[in-house]
Amino acid sequence: MSITNTATPFLPHCPGPLPIVEPQASPTVVATTPAALEFARLEAWLASSHTLQLPLHQIESQQQTKGREVQRLLLQAHLQLRGDGDVGPALLVPHAAGERLYTHRRLRTRCLKTIFGPVEINRMGYSRDGAPSIYPLDQTLALPARSFSYELQRRLVKAAVQNPFHESVEAIADLTGVSVPKRSLEKILRDAALDFDAFYQERAPEPANGSILVAAVDGKGIPMVKPGGAQTTVRLTKGQKANRKRMATVAAVFTRAPWVRTPEQVVESLFRIQRQTPADGQTPPRPENKRVWASLLKGKTAVIKEVAQEMQRRDPQGIKTRVAVTDGDRALQILVEGTLGVTLILDLLHVLEKLWKAAYVFHPEGSLEAELWVLDRTLRILFGEVSQVVKGIRQTSPNAGSSEPSAKRCAALRTTNTAIAHACVMTNISPRVGLSPVAPSRVHARISSRIGWSVRECAGLRRWRSQLRAIYLSGDFDRYWSFHI
Repeated sequence: MSITNTATPFLPHCPGPLPIVEPQASPTVVATTPAALEFARLEAWLASSHTLQLPLHQIESQQQTKGREVQRLLLQAHLQLRGDGDVGPALLVPHAAGERLYTHRRLRTRCLKTIFGPVEINRMGYSRDGAPSIYPLDQTLALPARSFSYELQRRLVKAAVQNPFHESVEAIADLTGVSVPKRSLEKILRDAALDFDAFYQERAPEPANGSILVAAVDGKGIPMVKPGGAQTTVRLTKGQKANRKRMATVAAVFTRAPWVRTPEQVVESLFRIQRQTPADGQTPPRPENKRVWASLLKGKTAVIKEVAQEMQRRDPQGIKTRVAVTDGDRALQILVEGTLGVTLILDLLHVLEKLWKAAYVFHPEGSLEAELWVLDRTLRILFGEVSQVVKGIRQTSPNAGSSEPSAKRCAALRTTNTAIAHACVMTNISPRVGLSPVAPSRVHARISSRIGWSVRECAGLRRWRSQLRAIYLSGDFDRYWSFHI
């Protein structure tokens, strides 16, 4: 059944002319209402001799619980004033095949859990043979299909994406006094994420002052939780792992204003260097309209295509400088460059990981010599001397004082040489386009870790929670919830 006339979906059907209903004056609240009596009890409790001896924290806790009942009774009284939604002896409903008359009437009571507690709603239902009942009051109040109000669902969903899953139910129960089963929360989260794709497809582009449009794509290994009833292994054999991982593709798109820094300034922000001159007071521009998301099921190609669509939606005229931040995975770099057709940037922190690994081949871990070695190579890379740095590492003897090179040193040097040789050169593009080679890495790392935590906590393939967390991290949660309702 579909209702075509959204402006007046329900039409009362009466045998004669519609009666004229005079507007009623607002009812006055008398002191004998249940809410007023409960409020009087709360006032009496606060003024009692026993309460006057209690410490403040105990008064706060008990007053919150008692005051919640006052709020619930006030809401219940409001719902009674709204009536039962009776629109007449019959209901005429527009359908695609023509109008249909609903003549069977029955008054039913519905229980709804709200942030103040459970309330009862009496509403008139209209039905006909072979069709479900229609309740006009449900549409007037915009009631959800589930037994939890939309506001309670909003708080549950927001708590679930901010905290570990098992703690979100306890947090809401502590704040509202409403206990929600975990299975019900799982269903609420699944339903809440259904409009994820539609929301971003229909959302209008937001204005942004930054001239650089940045995309970030990365992979995040997610431990997979075994399904219920799976046979446990007494002892793992060689090569087996407790949790097999699947790779989730994490993406981000945001706009940034240019922030040009010298290589010395970049190095100062990463190493323990005392400034010779006071700081100029400049602060890095923050990402604008940042959207993040992740997927375990779609794969890298599909997610990168979504990134391309998001960038085109934000910059249809192509007037912004477009760049993409990746790690040292060459296959990912080729896929991103081929799909997006933008300038690739390897964030500097990925390069530093390889440099530190090489430094510990020649110097003790945590030593000042190792730090100075990495500092020198980082500064040279930022000045464009990438090939010289790679050549110097390759020509350095890996046996450093021993008669034979160790396998550990040789493996570390091979990994370092390969990573730096095919990836370091991209960091030189960052200063030319006015994008810091460090800040995107930090933003990207936070996105990857947070969304990865989300997918892992909800047992692998439940992608709906990672989508909701992506909406929250993008700053779109409130707008999305209104769209969802």
